[in-house]
Amino acid sequence: MSLSRKRRKELKRLRSSAEELWGDQQHVLAEANAVAREASRVLGNVTREEVVPRVRTGYESYVRPGVEQARGAIERTAGNVLGSVLSIGDIANDTRVRRAIARVSPRAAAVAEKNRGPGVGTYLLIGAAVVVAAGVAYAVWQTFRADDELWVADDEPAPTTPPSSTTPAA
Repeated sequence: MSLSRKRRKELKRLRSSAEELWGDQQHVLAEANAVAREASRVLGNVTREEVVPRVRTGYESYVRPGVEQARGAIERTAGNVLGSVLSIGDIANDTRVRRAIARVSPRAAAVAEKNRGPGVGTYLLIGAAVVVAAGVAYAVWQTFRADDELWVADDEPAPTTPPSSTTPAA
């Protein structure tokens, strides 16, 4: 294909412009990658130096004491409930109690002897477990409810003057 000299010059100029643009784009991309790497490094440092200690302090100040308090309350409650349930079971299995029931009502004694499935103790134990679970859920809810304002950042005041334009007037 034969081109006129004028067209070849235009094509050569266009090719050199395209190559120059390609080189400029490669330079811009290299600079953008360098900036992104630096931003990533700075963000990692800020996270390590600022965010992690604040989260750790917040946990130690607010969450951990609530969890410890809830754990202590649960252990005391569970111990009391378990002790009561076992006491009731011991009393129900006592031979003196069985004889007293038999004297008062022979029919009740026969029913008590006949029932060997899940009894009152089973249902009391299930109820105690539900109460303990509800206590744990309430303690956790109270702990996290008190932390609402811990994670709210203070708003910075907005600038009162608009930024100046750096584009030159034509």
